[in-house]
Amino acid sequence: MEWRAPMKLILTAVAALALAGCTMQRAAAPTAAAPVTVKVIALNDFHGNLEVPGRPVELTAADGAKVKVPAGGAAYLATAIARLKAQSQYNVVVAAGDLTSASPLTSSLFLDEPTVTAMNMMGLEINAAGNHEFDRGTAELLRLQKGGCEKLTERQPCQLEPFKGANYRYLAGNTVRADGSSLLPGTTIKTFGNGAQAIRIGFIGLTTRMTATYVDPAGIKGYSFADEAETANRLVPQLKAQGADAIVVLIHEGGYPARTDLPGTCDGLTGPIIDITKRLDPAVDLVVSGHTHRAYVCDFATIDAARPVLLTSAGNYGAFVTDIDLTFDPVTRKLTGKSAKQVVVQGDGNLSTAGPVKPAPAFPTLPADPAMSAHVARYAAAAGPLARRVVGRAAGPILRNEDSEIMESPLGLLIADAQLAATRKDGAVLSLMNPGGVRASIVPAADGSVTFGDIYAVQPFGNNLQVREYSGAQLRAVLEQQFTNVDGPKLLFVSGMTYSFDRSKAAGRRVIAPMVGGKPLDDAATYRVGLSGFLGGGGDSFDTLAVGRVVAGGVLDLDALEAWFARGQVVQPPALGRVKDVTPAGKAE
Repeated sequence: MEWRAPMKLILTAVAALALAGCTMQRAAAPTAAAPVTVKVIALNDFHGNLEVPGRPVELTAADGAKVKVPAGGAAYLATAIARLKAQSQYNVVVAAGDLTSASPLTSSLFLDEPTVTAMNMMGLEINAAGNHEFDRGTAELLRLQKGGCEKLTERQPCQLEPFKGANYRYLAGNTVRADGSSLLPGTTIKTFGNGAQAIRIGFIGLTTRMTATYVDPAGIKGYSFADEAETANRLVPQLKAQGADAIVVLIHEGGYPARTDLPGTCDGLTGPIIDITKRLDPAVDLVVSGHTHRAYVCDFATIDAARPVLLTSAGNYGAFVTDIDLTFDPVTRKLTGKSAKQVVVQGDGNLSTAGPVKPAPAFPTLPADPAMSAHVARYAAAAGPLARRVVGRAAGPILRNEDSEIMESPLGLLIADAQLAATRKDGAVLSLMNPGGVRASIVPAADGSVTFGDIYAVQPFGNNLQVREYSGAQLRAVLEQQFTNVDGPKLLFVSGMTYSFDRSKAAGRRVIAPMVGGKPLDDAATYRVGLSGFLGGGGDSFDTLAVGRVVAGGVLDLDALEAWFARGQVVQPPALGRVKDVTPAGKAE
């Protein structure tokens, strides 16, 4: 007797087998793994701006409108970084130098220890040392890395608490001794993921080769600063041998885009970073730059098709942070894509020369990170009594030039006047001041009062003044070097001197009718000049000044500026015109 299963049972079994077959087919089919993205979060040139800077940034919004944005401040920067880190399992926070020094009082008074701690709190992992991180000398830079309370400068370390040092790693591969060894490591590798498919990214850290011209020579004795591209190219094979799947160069050197209001672009980019990037090993995938205080994102292939490098910079003072995505094939670990955009670090408003600036609706407003706010407030409170001390009064804002180093500014002239007054007792008849040493404008309170905090922000370096002797011919060479400076044209601010210049003329003939004390400059005469020890030693590439004989030491530059305000007069912004540009339009070489 033949047994037959009920039709319903047969159909159910067939369906089950079919379903099982489909399931097995799906299980057997290879599944394409998703690409792996590593988020590189980058900043640069923070300069200890723990509090919101007093000057907003001017940007063009998506609708073309020009807006002023209150951007920056450690509490808001911490929030921005935390949010970016939360977007990706794999991330790293990096910097391209000058996180410290040339800082406001809240950080600088404490040797920038609070800024290092703030960067630790934000999760910074790697920083390429910038030129300003050498301002207090190599020994103090190493203390910032390692921690401790050894007194290496005029200021007392560990004033509020023991200093544990940076959790992040400083890199400075082109800071070398005579034997070729480096002050700090030049490279590091970070691994993302586990096992054979883990992504390894190699980082190279470099400072500008011009560092020696920016800092006190005594602090970097025994060290030189090698060519950036040559150093990077020497280090690339080492990283490749260690299994790096991509290479990132963090470099404290940069460029100048044609527009500063569009930080996510790089149209018209000029500057040293162009030549450096063109000479880099093609294995370099990303260059995070700094130094010029400009923000940009650049597909370098539009400049040099042979170098498809992504080039970025986050401006300065924490106003931006660059959000960079590097995408890898999960099997081959090959870099398959890279992109970057700027995140505007907009807080809840700040003060500017025009008064309070409200947040711009065109950009998101970030909340302040509570822990960072408390950290900053603690140090601000400690610096407060000194910062609030009134040193004098001014008739109105006394401004530096934010956009050019080849033009006079009222504040630059005022500093030159103050330094001449402080050195006249030692015979100085004129003074010279470098534009790079003027770090912020002076904006008095409503009643005209100017505080110690105001002037400290202007001159935070603590340079001693000195008097040097020069022949008239040597002074003429100094003036001519302003237009042939290897770091770009730089106009010195003068007091006790006037002249004109024509940049269309041949080198050596650009300075016209220089006058000292109302009389023509005599090439054979000897003149005593008041200036900072930094500038007199050849700083800012003015090696023509280093030939002068030192005849007297002087007070701190900051003390001279304070004395100028303490004369009991309401200080007026000096009139421009001591130096006149008579170059025919469009004829400058």
